[in-house]
Amino acid sequence: MEKTKGFTLIELLIVIGIIAILAAIIYVAVDPARRLQDARDAERWSSVNSILNAVLKYTVDGSGTMPPSLTGIDTGTYMIGTAGSGCDTCTATTTDTVCVDLAADVVPTYLSSMPLGPNGGTASITGYYIYRASSGRITAGSCSPDRATAVSVSR
Repeated sequence: MEKTKGFTLIELLIVIGIIAILAAIIYVAVDPARRLQDARDAERWSSVNSILNAVLKYTVDGSGTMPPSLTGIDTGTYMIGTAGSGCDTCTATTTDTVCVDLAADVVPTYLSSMPLGPNGGTASITGYYIYRASSGRITAGSCSPDRATAVSVSR
């Protein structure tokens, strides 16, 4: 009787098990859904910073005068967009459902275009908000971050 060369069933099952464990470890380490959420939040951080920098540059160029869209509103949190009314409130402290059309003041001089939220922001409702404190401090933020607890910048 001649023995044929080959793998036993046990050897094959062990190799398949090791491959399955390595594949699970790699999938958890890479986790594409988490990476996509991190990428969208990074885009939000960049956009919020760009919006706030545009407002500050406008204020500096205007010798301390804030953009007209911000001087005409009360202290509080407002959505950024061109919609006259019907803006979604994106924070618990949003004071109005009327959008602030910041694009009219900062585009194209300070921004090439108004940033839009990565989850379907539009020109009428961008997915970003701006908060104007009574002290004059401005905060820009994102309405719906994926993983970060808050995406906002104050100056």
